[in-house]
This record gives sequence, C-alpha cells and structure tokens, in this order.
Amino acid sequence: MTANPEAPETAEPVLSYPFERAAGLQQCPMYGKLREESPVADVQMPSGDHAFLLTKYDDVRTALSDPRFSRAATLEPGAPRLAAAPQNFKSLLNMDPPEHTRVRKLVSREFTVRRVAALRPRIQEHTDALLDAMEAQTGPVDLVPALAFPLPVTVICELLGVPFEDREKFAAWSSVFLATTSRTKEEMLGAQLGLRTYLGELVAAKREQPGEDLLSALVSIHDEDDDRLSEEELIFLGISLLVAGHETTVNQIANSVVSLLEHPEQLERLRKEPELIGTAVEELLRMHPPGDEALLRITLEDVELSGVTIPAGSAVLAGLSSANRDGAQFERPDELDFDRPANPHFAFSHGPHYCIGSGLARLELQIAIGSLIQRFPTLRLAVPASELSRPEGMLVHGISSLPVTW
Repeated sequence: MTANPEAPETAEPVLSYPFERAAGLQQCPMYGKLREESPVADVQMPSGDHAFLLTKYDDVRTALSDPRFSRAATLEPGAPRLAAAPQNFKSLLNMDPPEHTRVRKLVSREFTVRRVAALRPRIQEHTDALLDAMEAQTGPVDLVPALAFPLPVTVICELLGVPFEDREKFAAWSSVFLATTSRTKEEMLGAQLGLRTYLGELVAAKREQPGEDLLSALVSIHDEDDDRLSEEELIFLGISLLVAGHETTVNQIANSVVSLLEHPEQLERLRKEPELIGTAVEELLRMHPPGDEALLRITLEDVELSGVTIPAGSAVLAGLSSANRDGAQFERPDELDFDRPANPHFAFSHGPHYCIGSGLARLELQIAIGSLIQRFPTLRLAVPASELSRPEGMLVHGISSLPVTW
C-alpha cells in the first residue's frame, strides 16, 4: 500500500487536530460548525499526516461498518498515523474481517454475558466498600481516586487475573499508551514495550499456574485450540482488554457524575426512579463519551461521503462524539433526556469493532453511579464546573480531578 500523507485536495483550510478542549463538559464548538459547513474536513494530525474528519452521524456509521475503511491498513509501512509513535502490532483492534472475525469469536467464547453478569455482586461489593471509605471522610473528596479510578481497575484486575498491586504500574503505561500529543514518541514507544513485556510475563505465569480468570482461559485457547490465537495476538489482546477495560470507564464515571450534578432536576429524578439507571447511563454515554473519535481507519478505495470523494489510502477519523450530537439523528441533541425512545449512540463504536467490553462497562457505570447518588443525596461539586481540570492530548478524556462534597 502506498500512503500519501500530504493534504487532501479540498477547498477547505486545513485544521489542526485535536481541537482545543472547551471548559467543563462542553463539546468543542468546532464539531457543530463542521457538521453544518464541512462534514468531511481536512485535518492535520499530531504526526503531521492528514486525515478526513467525519462529523455527521450517517458518515460516521458508514466509516465504522463499511469494509472499505480498514483498521489493518494502518499497520502498513508508510501508512498515515495519528500520533508521533506508530502502534504497529497485531491486536484485535488492528484487524479486519475475516481475521478479526476469527479472533473476536475466540475471545467472545470466553468473554461471555454470563461471565460479566457473574461479576455484578463483586462490582457492588467493591463499590460499597469505596463509598464506605468516602463517607468516612469529611470532604471535600476527589471522586477520581475515591471511586472512578479504583473501581474499574479492581474489576478488570479480577476479570483478567492481573495482580491488583501492579495497578499503578500498568495505569501509568496505559496513560502514555493512549496519548496523542501529551507525550513524546520515545515515551509512547517505552509504554508499548512496558505493556508488551508485562503481559508477556503474565501470560507465561498463567501458562504455569492457570486460574479461573479470563486471561487463563485465553491462554488455554492459544495452547490447545485448533483455531488458536497466536502468541502475539494473545499478548496484545491482553493489552487491549487491560487498557480499554479501565481507562474508558474511569473517565466515563467522572463525566457522568459531573453531568448529573450540572442537571439537578434529572439527578433528583434518577434518585427517585432508580429503575431509570439503564437509560440514564445510555444518555450520559451519548452526551459525554470518553473519547471524541474512533480509532484511525484507512480507505482501501475511493469513497464518497457528503459529496466529498475520499481517495484510496487516506486516513479517516470518525467523530463519535460529534455524531452523538447530530440533530439529524437525535431530537434536541444537546439536551440530557432520559426518555429517548431509542439511543443508537456511538460511545462504544459500531460495526465489527463494537466494544467487546460494553456489557461490563454498562454494568460498572450503572452500579457506580446508581449507588453513589443514593448514598450521597446532597452530593455536589466542591469547585465550579468551569474549574475542573481535564486531561489534554489523550485518545480518551474525562476529569483529572473531581472534588465533591455533601
């Protein structure tokens, strides 16, 4: 494949991506402007390569589900990339069908609805323990280290069979692993190596002493199944599950709590009608997903979207958060509405790469948010929402520090 990182031939000016983040939970106004004026926009990524940024719902859905938009092509030599450091490894996230179908089927055989449902009592138990510790303090308390970070990390450790005492180490690698502009190329490559070495050693340990955890089950597929996972697939599958399994949920818990505290009427309704927690979580995911764009894709042939021809070999960024605010798909898209009759948002992506851990994330969000607002009926922000710090230069984003009191 021959990639052309030069600017696409469009009449629009080139925009620098990612855009400057707005204060609090506000969506960057650039997305709304692009949806109206330039839904297929030329942007320059941190790597210096160019991409087409899609901001309309229908275009984003096409890019996420159409086989002409490839993830595997991002691994080709010279392919456009998002950040300074390439992520050239064969993981489930970087495959196309039919290879992707084969690996995902093997993973889905172990990462089942039943396995996730069986975690409910443990998730509730961990949540209650964290809220007990929080209640014992006088406040204000930073909700990120008190709840949003430790809960998903504990759960993913138990699910995969990762030692909990290693949480700070792999969390640090994960943060760098997901950087776009906040870290140097050397730091990103170092984090990739650190995670690969760590998961390789963990896989070897599971092979010697298997447990009841998901990683042990995946090792057995590698070692015993005729249609097996390769060693590289196994290790990078473990990395993907470990990183995505906590980073997105950490950020989404914080985003959701801030949104509810800024919408006191909806918050009070949710307290009085706890059975709404499922639809509330979906709406919070639509409004404030933990990431703005899907992973980069490369066009395998010329594709026309919204009247613009995207040439073969072009990088494409599908704007998930922008699509979630498209008025052509959602009525009153900027309003938090727990009564939407349908909510086909893209917070978990769409198509073949729909998040395999979406069921676990939903369960954690429902338990964490539902338990928090019931335990602390007078919960409120301890600082103005405009002063909340948000991480910059990351693929995922949330709230760095969330001081609350009650």
